Amino acid sequence: MKNKLKNILQKINVFILSAVLVCAMLPVRADAAYEIPGTCQIQTDSGAQNTVKTLDYSYDRNTYFSLRDIAVLLNGTEKSFSLEVTKNAVALNPGNAYTPVGGENTPWESGENPDIALRRNEFKIAGQTVYYYTLIAALPSGSYDCFMMAADLALILDMDITAPAPGSFRIDTQTPFDVSPAALESAGYFYGVNGVLAGDATTGEIYYQYQSDMPCPIASTSKLMTCLMTMDAVSSGQLSLEQTVTVSDVAASLSASSDGVIPLEAGQQLTVQELLVGALLPSSNECALSLAEAIAGSEDAFVQMMNQRAAELGLSQAVFYNSNGLPSYTGDAVPSKRQNRMSAQDMFRLVSHLLKVYPQITDITSMKSATLPSLDLEVRNTNPLLHNLPEATGLKTGTTNKSGACLVTSLTADGGSAAHDLVVIVFGTEDSIERGRVSALLARYALQTFYAGTPDSPESGTVPANLPTHAEAAVDRILQTARKHAQTIQPS
Repeated sequence: MKNKLKNILQKINVFILSAVLVCAMLPVRADAAYEIPGTCQIQTDSGAQNTVKTLDYSYDRNTYFSLRDIAVLLNGTEKSFSLEVTKNAVALNPGNAYTPVGGENTPWESGENPDIALRRNEFKIAGQTVYYYTLIAALPSGSYDCFMMAADLALILDMDITAPAPGSFRIDTQTPFDVSPAALESAGYFYGVNGVLAGDATTGEIYYQYQSDMPCPIASTSKLMTCLMTMDAVSSGQLSLEQTVTVSDVAASLSASSDGVIPLEAGQQLTVQELLVGALLPSSNECALSLAEAIAGSEDAFVQMMNQRAAELGLSQAVFYNSNGLPSYTGDAVPSKRQNRMSAQDMFRLVSHLLKVYPQITDITSMKSATLPSLDLEVRNTNPLLHNLPEATGLKTGTTNKSGACLVTSLTADGGSAAHDLVVIVFGTEDSIERGRVSALLARYALQTFYAGTPDSPESGTVPANLPTHAEAAVDRILQTARKHAQTIQPS
C-alpha cells in the first residue's frame, strides 16, 4: 500500500512540476518580439489608392506601415519624399520625388514572416538626425524597406492620417496633422499611463489633463526639484556655478553601482555647472547626489529641504525620499522600497516656477550633448524630442520599474510680444517608445492649441485663418475653451 501511494505521489509531483515549467515558459513566449505581416488600403486626397504592406509588432493592430509603399502613393503631391534605406539607417527627404526599387504596393510573399527588431535605427530627415523607432526589413529585390507608425509619419510630414474603416486609411495632404486628446482618451490611448498634462506654464492655462491629480512615482524627473534648489542656492549666494564640489565616498559608491551613470571617483572635483549638466542631460544620479551634499551637507538633510520647498510651492501630492528619483529603501529588518512621488499637476506647478524664476535653465536642457571639462567627458541628453521638435527646450526624462517611463517636456512658443513656455508632462508609460510618442502627440497638441488661440483670448497666440466655420466645430471650440478656463493652474 505504501509503495502504491508513493507512486501516486511521484506522478502527482511530476505533473505539478511539468505544469510549473509550462507556465514558466509561457511568459517568455508571450513577451518575445514578433511581427505579423499584413496589408491595408490607403487612399490619398488626390484619389490615389493602393495596397500598403504593414507589420503589426508584437500585438495585433500595433501597426507599422511601409514607407516605400506610402512614398509611391505620395509621389507628385506636396508631401512627396525620396527615401534611402540601408540595413540600419534611413534618409527621408521631403519634397523630392521617389524612385521605386521594385516590390512596392504588393502584398507580402506567401508564408513570409520577417524576423526583425523594433529599434531606434539611424534616421535623418533632410540631413537632420531625428529619433523614431522603426523596423527595417530586407526586400526580395535586395533593397531594404522601413516601417513606421502612422502618427510618426504624420508628424514628420504634417499631414492628416485617419482610419475611416477597418483595414483602410486615408491621407489628406492638404490638412495639417491634428491631435485631439479627447478623442485619444475616448479610444483608451491614455489608459496605460499614470497621468498626463499639457498647458502653458507662462499663464498657468491647462490645455488637457488626464489623471493629473493622482500622485505616482516620478523617477529621475525628481532631478528638476534638485535643479530648482541648486539654482536657489546659487541665487542666494550659497553656491556659484563656477564653484567646485568634491566627490564624496557616497557619491563615488553610487557611481560604481548599477545605478551609476557617470564614472566618478572620491576626491574628484567638478563645478556646480558641470554637476547640473550631468544631472539634467544624461540623468546622472551621482551628480544629483553631489549637488544635494554641496547644498545641505548630506542627502538626508537635503531631502528635508526638498519636502519643505515642495510645501512652499503648494505641491500637495509631492513626497521626496532622495535627490535623484532612484528607489529608496528604509533601514528596517524588512526594508520598505519607496520612490519619490508627485502628481502631474504638482509637476506643472514646479516646472512653471522653475521656468519663470530661472529661465536660463533651458540653456542646459536644450543641449543635445555637452562636455564636462573636469572629466574630459561628453554626455548626451536623454530627451528624444529635442531631435524631433524644433520648439523643444527640455526638460527631463525618468524611468524606474515602478514609475514606468516618464518625460517632462518644455517648448517655446512665440506669443508676439513675449515667448511662452509650454509644458507637456507624461508619467508612467510602458516604455521609452511610448513615452516619446505620447509626449510628441501632446506637444503637437499644445502648440496647435497655443497658436489657434480662443475667441476671447487672441493674445494666446496668432489666430489662423482656418477657424471653424460650421456650427458643430464652433460649438466644440467654445466647449473646449470653457473647459480650459475651468482648468487653470496659476504659476508660482
